[in-house]
Amino acid sequence: MAEKLPLEKRYGIDIAWSDEDDVFIAIIPGMPYAGGHGATMEDALAMTKEAIRSHIEVAEESGKPIPEPKPRRIA
Repeated sequence: MAEKLPLEKRYGIDIAWSDEDDVFIAIIPGMPYAGGHGATMEDALAMTKEAIRSHIEVAEESGKPIPEPKPRRIA
């Protein structure tokens, strides 16, 4: 039986270039106020993964609900 994927790895992350900010911007659908940015996609992804871990940790410590991972919509 396969191990269950850790919660922080279940979130979809959307990354896009921002001409306005001159960086890559990453957001997590369904997890407001958590995301990241960076000069490279890898930097934005790393910052966003840390934001997910921090968001979950704070929610657990404060007894607040952890947002469920949302599936990505494909048009």
